[in-house]
Amino acid sequence: MSPPAPSSSTDRLSRLLALVPWLRAHPGVCLDDAAATFRITVRQLRDDLDLLFVCGLPGGAPGDLIDLSYSADQITVLDPQTLDRPLKLSADEAMALVVAARTLADVPGLSARDALDRALGKLEDAVGTLPSERVRVELDAQDEVLRVVQDAVTRGRRLHLRYLVWSRDELTERDVDPIRVLTRDGRWYLEGWCHRSKAVRLFRLDRIDGPDGVTVLDIPAAPPPEARPRDTDGLFQPGPEEMLVVLELHPAARWVADYYPVESRRELDGGLLLVELRVWETGWLRRLVLGLGDQARVVEPADVVASMHDAAARALSAYGRDGHG
Repeated sequence: MSPPAPSSSTDRLSRLLALVPWLRAHPGVCLDDAAATFRITVRQLRDDLDLLFVCGLPGGAPGDLIDLSYSADQITVLDPQTLDRPLKLSADEAMALVVAARTLADVPGLSARDALDRALGKLEDAVGTLPSERVRVELDAQDEVLRVVQDAVTRGRRLHLRYLVWSRDELTERDVDPIRVLTRDGRWYLEGWCHRSKAVRLFRLDRIDGPDGVTVLDIPAAPPPEARPRDTDGLFQPGPEEMLVVLELHPAARWVADYYPVESRRELDGGLLLVELRVWETGWLRRLVLGLGDQARVVEPADVVASMHDAAARALSAYGRDGHG
């Protein structure tokens, strides 16, 4: 075995930080084996353990300190006080961080980009034992849409979109003067003045028809003076023209409340769920409810309930069945 390495204050601090998780992972290890692993003497190890007795969380109360035992030549850490995980990344963990950081660095318009570059540089220096080739992250289709949209925002250019309106299940064409790009809950959005709707609208980028569904026009973006960014703490902000519908969902149809934006939900007996959501027209709602069969029903408003009954009756009559009652 190599002789013990000289120990400075810095060396000792690093050793203490590594010692606790190592001991936690090797309960009952003997003093000789632990000392050999860290290339120190048993006397140095005992001194380290005595020091750990008075280390821990702020406060200094008995419950805040690291609790360990090394009687009978065996060491056991009883309470590591949050130091029970190794401080050194594995190769897989380091590579995952590098890939994630490079993916984030490729996002156009990222704030605090300098800080990310510095952190990425330090991470790459720290994992120098990994394969030397640089990690390359390919942009997927949505990232390409984001790049084009961000470019239009930066250069102040109008966009032409092919955009899916989920409430009507309709692919629409529209020109938009972009105002800003934002992200909420892991999704990217474009906010801008929609010339088709004559209002500020929020567009989810994953509902744009791929990279071919967005075009930067050679027209300056010129939102009217009344166009203002909306409060986006809650991204879905229905307008007064959008109808409020109440649905009763059976357990098999509860996914509707997670997939579509709802304004409220209330648990009912038997696993039923009552939700309120806004729709722009009833065509999409009719397709949704008929597709769910007996797992969903419209509760309000009355005229929509009647139209759903009529639609169901017509659908059943097409199969030669009586839809009344």
